[in-house]
Amino acid sequence: MSYVIATAGHVDHGKSTLVRALTGIEPDRWAEEKRRGLTIDLGFAWTTLPSGKDVSFVDVPGHERFLGNMLAGLGPAPVVCFVVAADEGWQAQSSDHRDAVNALGIRHGIVALTRTDLAPGRITEVTGQVRAELASTGLADAPIIPVSSTTGEGLEDIRGALDTALTATPPPDPTARVRLWVDRAFSIKGAGTVVTGTLGGGTVRHGDTLTLCGEQESTVTVRGLQAHGAAVDSIVPTARVALNLRGVPADQIHRGQVLVTPGAWPTIAEFDVRRSTGPEFTAVPSQIVLHVGTAAIPARLRPFDGDHARLRIDRPVPVVPGDPLIVRYPTGEVVLGGARVLDVDPQPLNRRGDSAEHTRWLSALPDGGDPIALTRRLSAVPRAHLTGLGLVSPEDHVSAEQDVVETAGWWVHRPALEGWISALQDAVRQTHRSNPLAPGLPVPAASERLGIADPGLMDAVVKGSGLVHRDGVLADPTHVSQLGAAEAGVQALEARWVTDPFDAPEAYDLDDLHLGPKELAAAERVGRLLRLGDGVVVGPRTPALAMRELARLEQPFTTSQARQAWGTTRRVAIPLLEHLDARGWTVREDGTHRRIKR
Repeated sequence: MSYVIATAGHVDHGKSTLVRALTGIEPDRWAEEKRRGLTIDLGFAWTTLPSGKDVSFVDVPGHERFLGNMLAGLGPAPVVCFVVAADEGWQAQSSDHRDAVNALGIRHGIVALTRTDLAPGRITEVTGQVRAELASTGLADAPIIPVSSTTGEGLEDIRGALDTALTATPPPDPTARVRLWVDRAFSIKGAGTVVTGTLGGGTVRHGDTLTLCGEQESTVTVRGLQAHGAAVDSIVPTARVALNLRGVPADQIHRGQVLVTPGAWPTIAEFDVRRSTGPEFTAVPSQIVLHVGTAAIPARLRPFDGDHARLRIDRPVPVVPGDPLIVRYPTGEVVLGGARVLDVDPQPLNRRGDSAEHTRWLSALPDGGDPIALTRRLSAVPRAHLTGLGLVSPEDHVSAEQDVVETAGWWVHRPALEGWISALQDAVRQTHRSNPLAPGLPVPAASERLGIADPGLMDAVVKGSGLVHRDGVLADPTHVSQLGAAEAGVQALEARWVTDPFDAPEAYDLDDLHLGPKELAAAERVGRLLRLGDGVVVGPRTPALAMRELARLEQPFTTSQARQAWGTTRRVAIPLLEHLDARGWTVREDGTHRRIKR
């Protein structure tokens, strides 16, 4: 299993020197860095600890002018090696890096007290100073290890302390969805586009298809993988990885973009957050820079109160409730504080009082979000969306005691479901009252009236309503169709069929009786007549009486013989025979003969 450790600490306190002493690899990559002896950008090195753990180091710059680069390296790392020089003690950028570590919620790591060979008499003093400065952070109890990268004294103690810290780190899930923040992108002759980053969850394999999220989304394919300079077929977290990609040129990728499992992450540009460190949001400027993963994105902050705010950023990013963020001034390399993503489905705040009500709702949420609270607020949420937010796992289900039910792939607030059912029942009854000839309310019209677009959720409402659902139309089961003014015309037809069941009225007869298509359809729904093809209308008992007459004929019989047995015309006989065929009562033998189907 692989691990990733980021360095942190004031400029020129020996971060890169320590990494080089532990790994034998020079982390500074640029000629300018080597010339000045100053880390400017992220550096990378790796080694194997005595326990057998493979470790990658992300070496970050300490100078205040390169704070953005430091945050890009620190952001995705779960463990930190905080460096303070014994001869200088705690310095200005030590505080900036401490604040960044605290804002990101990093709770695993060690403190390396470097350059002890230059100030052996200050070890106790600086150790106390460091302990005091880290007292309110996740590194409050981190071991402080004196070390000299020059003499080698303490290096084995550093390795042992790192081993212990890594053992205490919660193991990442190799089956999780992939989210890899890009920290470098370049092109290699003969290979093409290569990106590097820290894989914090999921597994990446040769041939995988991933989505590259940035200003625009694009689909890429993993042509190859490398870890610690060696080609591998797959890699699991947590690990430093280099991916050879097909589908996008290197000049279209930059630090801050992110590779994700397709369709598995919500990408959003507006979300609500909770302050974790730093000044209250009411004292923070509205224009800020937001750091998430390796990205630094201009953002606009709208405070709700001192601890809660809404952020709107320039481009969407894949974040979920619980993700850590860092807020800093847009000018000046100063960390303002940290925050946690709280709600990625921010509700519109259009009416007076909306903001105060929403702030109360946010205040009651736990840091990682709450699927029950979100369902109550939104009335219904697809389970897949809750899964995408990381709020629900496959094993999670609502309990009977909660006011949320799961149905048709949705989590639904029970009062909302009951309200939809009641509104649907009322709408159907209103349709029966306003249009007694209508069969009921079509499902599409019902969906539009309730504001439910999802067919599965609409089916759940229909099932709970007790309504009759037939041919895409909803009706009250107690409703009896009222023919109204058409009743007299239908009764006149019924009187004719008593003496001649094969008497089908002509179109002008129906007009005289004021029986149009709507009235005929209503009468057919209640079983008062039967409409055959070609506009032929007969009584509901006519097919059965027709079969009785056909049974008296020698089998098979012709259309002419059937017409004569019924005493009617071809206009009536042909649609009636086709109706009997469709019901399976008669069957054709050839082009001119039929027989009763036994």
